Amino acid sequence: MYRHKSRWLAYAGLVGLVLAACSSSPGSSTARPSTDGVGGDPSSDLLARIEERGTLVGYAELDYPPQSIRVEDATRPATTRCQPDQLTGAEVSGYDIETSELVAADLGVEPCFARPTWAEVTGGNWADRWDIAYGSGSINADRMTRLWMTQPYYATPNRFFVKADSPIQTASELSGKKVGSCASCTHEAYLKRELVIPGVELTFAVDDPEIVVFETERPGLQAVADGEIDAFLCAEPVGEAMIEEGVPLRALDPPAFTFFPSGFVDKSSAYDQSAFVERVTEIIKARHADGTLKALSEEWFGVDYASGAAAFDLDSIGQKLQ
Repeated sequence: MYRHKSRWLAYAGLVGLVLAACSSSPGSSTARPSTDGVGGDPSSDLLARIEERGTLVGYAELDYPPQSIRVEDATRPATTRCQPDQLTGAEVSGYDIETSELVAADLGVEPCFARPTWAEVTGGNWADRWDIAYGSGSINADRMTRLWMTQPYYATPNRFFVKADSPIQTASELSGKKVGSCASCTHEAYLKRELVIPGVELTFAVDDPEIVVFETERPGLQAVADGEIDAFLCAEPVGEAMIEEGVPLRALDPPAFTFFPSGFVDKSSAYDQSAFVERVTEIIKARHADGTLKALSEEWFGVDYASGAAAFDLDSIGQKLQ
């Protein structure tokens, strides 16, 4: 299902073209790029600040294929506007990364990437260190108290993965057993029966599991293969990627639930986020409509996970921008 495909060389060339277009005069490094933004005040409006700065700072995880991965032996463009502690688009790739790059391209700015922990992302209070996080994180009610949600960019089945030779065949057989998930993830909330996804009806097949959390999914899945825990709950493409790498795992049918990953924006930003959140949603809807996200999903996963998210009604979650 997963097909690794690095395109950083082509993107590195694009960065140079974007930066050249963003400069109003030779040698200028601070000129505001030409975009279709709302022309707000960059001292108070997040969208205007991003446009004036010339960069969109997203989120990157370096070992989360096929969504987010480091590009080995990448060359950092000399013309980059990214800060020294940020990664450039040439240095990372994957479905989540390319989604961030699509948004940046439509805003007419360069994509850059910070590397906070996932718990920092979902906890809010980013102190404006990054602007948006595409990390395959789903819309859920708890996160909505701290983060703005943008139009989902794909819809993902989530499955329990067990060791290939495990006798376990159904999720209900995992009741009372050691089941892993990533920390501060939707999957952990699901195992605790605390998960609420507005507009989505959930069923819970596992009773009282012994929950074991990991910072990221891959170590947890490896723990299943090593016999350290009985199962791991994660997004289908993450587990399938490890199976394709030869890790002895097996997915249980049917999926536990489907969720809708969104771009996250911090409600506690010192800048007004309304125009930015609305603009990002417009961009994602447009990239659903023209087939770009579907094509990216098929490229990275071998499956169209995007179309299910295109039909998601963001208004149904009751989010009201301030």
